[in-house]
Order: sequence, then C-alpha cells, then structure tokens
Amino acid sequence: MAAPSFLKIDPAIERWNRMREDAYKHFRFTPRTTRVAMYGFVLFPGAIYYLASQTHLTWSWAGKQKGEALAQS
Repeated sequence: MAAPSFLKIDPAIERWNRMREDAYKHFRFTPRTTRVAMYGFVLFPGAIYYLASQTHLTWSWAGKQKGEALAQS
C-alpha cells in the first residue's frame, strides 16, 4: 500500500489548476480576441517588416575605417 500523504489538497487550487489546463478547450474568437490576434500576427510583424525594409542598405559596416561615415550615399 501507498504511504499516507501529509499534504492537504485544497479544492480551490485544484479547480483553478483544472480551469487553467483546460482553457484552450473553451476558447472562442470574440471581437476582443480577434483584435489581439490581428495586432500580434499581422500588424506587429508588418510594422517590423516595414521598418526593416526602409532601413535596409542605409548603413554599411563592411570595410569601414575609423572616422569614415556609415551612411551610404
């Protein structure tokens, strides 16, 4: 037989853990979650891509000596 457990189980903590572990089962796309998904998956990466494409080839670190400008002309 198993040894008796000296740990008391709190039903509230057990319910909270079960709710947290099963949260994906009860997920629904509401207007708020759709907005958050659009920000996270479309707008934020789009903004990073736009900034990266605007600054691409603006600076050149290859073969520069001390005192030379980094900006390409």
